[in-house]
Amino acid sequence: MKQLYLIRHAKSSWDYPDLTDFERPLNKRGLRDAPFMGMILHEKQIAPELFLSSPAKRALTTAQLFANAMNYPATQIVTEPRIYEASRQTLLDIIQSLPDTLNSAAIFCHNPAITDLANFLSDKRIDNVPTCGIFSVNLDSPSWRSLEQGKCVFNFFLYPKKFLKAV
Repeated sequence: MKQLYLIRHAKSSWDYPDLTDFERPLNKRGLRDAPFMGMILHEKQIAPELFLSSPAKRALTTAQLFANAMNYPATQIVTEPRIYEASRQTLLDIIQSLPDTLNSAAIFCHNPAITDLANFLSDKRIDNVPTCGIFSVNLDSPSWRSLEQGKCVFNFFLYPKKFLKAV
Protein backbone atom coordinates (compact mmCIF):
# COMPACT_ATOMS: atom_id res chain seq x y z
CA MET A 1 0.00 0.00 0.00
CA LYS A 2 1.14 3.54 -0.80
CA GLN A 3 0.38 6.55 1.42
CA LEU A 4 0.29 10.02 -0.08
CA TYR A 5 0.23 13.32 1.81
CA LEU A 6 -0.57 16.37 -0.31
CA ILE A 7 0.46 19.44 1.67
CA ARG A 8 -0.20 23.01 0.57
CA HIS A 9 2.44 25.53 1.53
CA ALA A 10 1.77 27.61 4.65
CA LYS A 11 0.46 31.19 4.51
CA SER A 12 2.82 33.47 2.62
CA SER A 13 3.60 37.14 3.00
CA TRP A 14 2.59 39.85 0.57
CA ASP A 15 4.65 42.46 2.44
CA TYR A 16 7.47 42.54 -0.10
CA PRO A 17 6.13 43.85 -3.44
CA ASP A 18 9.60 43.74 -5.01
CA LEU A 19 9.81 39.94 -4.63
CA THR A 20 8.61 37.61 -7.34
CA ASP A 21 5.84 35.13 -6.58
CA PHE A 22 8.50 32.40 -6.45
CA GLU A 23 10.47 34.28 -3.77
CA ARG A 24 7.56 35.08 -1.42
CA PRO A 25 8.37 34.01 2.16
CA LEU A 26 6.00 32.73 4.82
CA ASN A 27 4.26 35.26 7.02
CA LYS A 28 3.93 35.05 10.81
CA ARG A 29 0.91 32.75 10.62
CA GLY A 30 2.66 30.47 8.13
CA LEU A 31 5.72 30.26 10.38
CA ARG A 32 3.40 29.21 13.22
CA ASP A 33 1.18 26.80 11.27
CA ALA A 34 3.82 24.74 9.44
CA PRO A 35 5.65 23.37 12.49
CA PHE A 36 2.32 22.94 14.30
CA MET A 37 0.86 20.83 11.49
CA GLY A 38 4.12 18.89 11.28
CA MET A 39 3.74 18.06 14.96
CA ILE A 40 0.16 16.90 14.34
CA LEU A 41 1.49 14.39 11.79
CA HIS A 42 4.35 13.40 14.08
CA GLU A 43 1.90 12.75 16.93
CA LYS A 44 -0.10 10.52 14.54
CA GLN A 45 3.17 8.63 13.99
CA ILE A 46 3.19 9.57 10.33
CA ALA A 47 6.69 9.51 8.87
CA PRO A 48 6.76 9.88 5.07
CA GLU A 49 9.81 8.32 3.45
CA LEU A 50 10.09 11.20 0.99
CA PHE A 51 9.53 14.94 1.29
CA LEU A 52 9.17 16.31 -2.25
CA SER A 53 8.71 20.06 -2.56
CA SER A 54 8.20 22.85 -5.00
CA PRO A 55 11.36 24.96 -4.97
CA ALA A 56 9.31 28.15 -4.36
CA LYS A 57 10.44 29.73 -1.09
CA ARG A 58 7.07 29.41 0.67
CA ALA A 59 6.72 25.71 -0.21
CA LEU A 60 10.31 24.75 0.57
CA THR A 61 10.23 26.62 3.88
CA THR A 62 6.99 24.81 4.74
CA ALA A 63 8.65 21.47 3.95
CA GLN A 64 11.66 22.39 6.09
CA LEU A 65 9.46 23.35 9.06
CA PHE A 66 7.47 20.12 8.73
CA ALA A 67 10.73 18.17 8.49
CA ASN A 68 12.05 19.73 11.68
CA ALA A 69 8.81 18.96 13.55
CA MET A 70 8.76 15.38 12.25
CA ASN A 71 12.46 14.55 12.75
CA TYR A 72 12.96 14.23 8.99
CA PRO A 73 16.41 15.40 7.82
CA ALA A 74 15.82 18.72 6.05
CA THR A 75 18.89 18.03 3.92
CA GLN A 76 17.00 15.11 2.37
CA ILE A 77 14.09 17.21 1.10
CA VAL A 78 13.97 16.84 -2.69
CA THR A 79 12.90 19.82 -4.78
CA GLU A 80 11.10 19.31 -8.06
CA PRO A 81 10.84 22.44 -10.26
CA ARG A 82 7.77 21.11 -12.11
CA ILE A 83 5.70 21.32 -8.90
CA TYR A 84 5.78 25.14 -9.00
CA GLU A 85 2.85 26.23 -11.20
CA ALA A 86 1.98 22.58 -11.86
CA SER A 87 -1.33 21.38 -13.20
CA ARG A 88 -3.14 18.43 -11.69
CA GLN A 89 -1.77 16.25 -14.48
CA THR A 90 1.81 17.37 -13.86
CA LEU A 91 1.51 16.55 -10.15
CA LEU A 92 -0.01 13.19 -11.06
CA ASP A 93 2.86 12.48 -13.49
CA ILE A 94 5.44 13.37 -10.83
CA ILE A 95 3.84 11.10 -8.23
CA GLN A 96 3.35 8.23 -10.69
CA SER A 97 7.08 8.36 -11.44
CA LEU A 98 8.13 7.88 -7.80
CA PRO A 99 10.17 4.74 -7.18
CA ASP A 100 8.05 1.85 -5.98
CA THR A 101 10.55 1.20 -3.20
CA LEU A 102 8.93 4.19 -1.45
CA ASN A 103 5.69 3.46 0.36
CA SER A 104 4.90 6.98 1.53
CA ALA A 105 5.50 10.50 0.25
CA ALA A 106 4.68 14.05 1.29
CA ILE A 107 4.33 16.47 -1.61
CA PHE A 108 4.56 20.19 -0.76
CA CYS A 109 2.74 22.10 -3.47
CA HIS A 110 0.38 24.90 -4.47
CA ASN A 111 -3.24 25.59 -5.33
CA PRO A 112 -5.19 25.11 -7.53
CA ALA A 113 -3.36 21.89 -8.50
CA ILE A 114 -3.41 20.40 -4.99
CA THR A 115 -7.20 20.80 -4.65
CA ASP A 116 -7.74 19.50 -8.18
CA LEU A 117 -5.57 16.45 -7.50
CA ALA A 118 -7.19 15.76 -4.11
CA ASN A 119 -10.64 15.71 -5.71
CA PHE A 120 -9.38 13.58 -8.59
CA LEU A 121 -7.83 10.83 -6.47
CA SER A 122 -10.69 9.80 -4.17
CA ASP A 123 -14.42 10.16 -3.72
CA LYS A 124 -13.93 12.78 -0.99
CA ARG A 125 -14.81 16.22 -2.41
CA ILE A 126 -13.38 19.43 -0.98
CA ASP A 127 -13.78 23.03 -2.09
CA ASN A 128 -10.25 24.10 -1.27
CA VAL A 129 -7.08 22.87 0.40
CA PRO A 130 -6.26 25.89 2.58
CA THR A 131 -2.73 27.01 3.32
CA CYS A 132 -0.88 24.38 5.34
CA GLY A 133 -3.71 21.92 4.67
CA ILE A 134 -2.94 18.21 4.41
CA PHE A 135 -4.99 15.86 2.24
CA SER A 136 -4.06 12.21 2.66
CA VAL A 137 -5.03 9.16 0.63
CA ASN A 138 -3.98 5.52 0.50
CA LEU A 139 -3.41 3.57 -2.70
CA ASP A 140 -3.86 -0.17 -2.40
CA SER A 141 -1.14 -1.03 -4.89
CA PRO A 142 2.57 -1.80 -4.85
CA SER A 143 3.12 0.77 -7.62
CA TRP A 144 2.76 4.54 -7.77
CA ARG A 145 2.00 4.10 -11.49
CA SER A 146 -1.41 2.74 -10.41
CA LEU A 147 -2.40 6.17 -9.12
CA GLU A 148 -5.48 7.04 -11.18
CA GLN A 149 -8.77 8.85 -10.88
CA GLY A 150 -10.85 7.56 -8.00
CA LYS A 151 -8.42 4.73 -7.19
CA CYS A 152 -7.40 6.03 -3.75
CA VAL A 153 -9.07 5.68 -0.39
CA PHE A 154 -9.48 8.90 1.55
CA ASN A 155 -7.45 8.91 4.76
CA PHE A 156 -7.83 12.39 6.29
CA PHE A 157 -8.03 16.12 5.59
CA LEU A 158 -6.47 18.42 8.19
CA TYR A 159 -5.77 22.13 8.23
CA PRO A 160 -4.70 24.66 10.88
CA LYS A 161 -8.11 26.21 11.54
CA LYS A 162 -9.35 22.80 12.73
CA PHE A 163 -6.94 23.25 15.64
CA LEU A 164 -5.95 26.92 15.97
CA LYS A 165 -7.77 30.22 16.12
CA ALA A 166 -6.88 32.67 13.36
CA VAL A 167 -4.23 35.25 14.17
